[in-house]
Amino acid sequence: MSSAVARSIRVTFRPGWGAPEGKGLLAREERIRTLLRVLVSYPEVRHILPDRISLDAAAEPRVLDTVARFLQRQEWLVQSVEVR
Repeated sequence: MSSAVARSIRVTFRPGWGAPEGKGLLAREERIRTLLRVLVSYPEVRHILPDRISLDAAAEPRVLDTVARFLQRQEWLVQSVEVR
């Protein structure tokens, strides 16, 4: 097992969607709920906060890139994505 720190993806939202007003990734809007179902289907996803997705430290860079690109395609919601 790796001793590395868990990886994360920080999401910056379009106006009106971010936390706290729009609750970000934890909003009850149907499109966001569908988005969450896709995100939690990745076994590397540890937890999701309003503006961040935490992934297992052992997650391959390819998985991080795939999740980040998926989020960037949500142009109605996401302004930018940063992998940490």
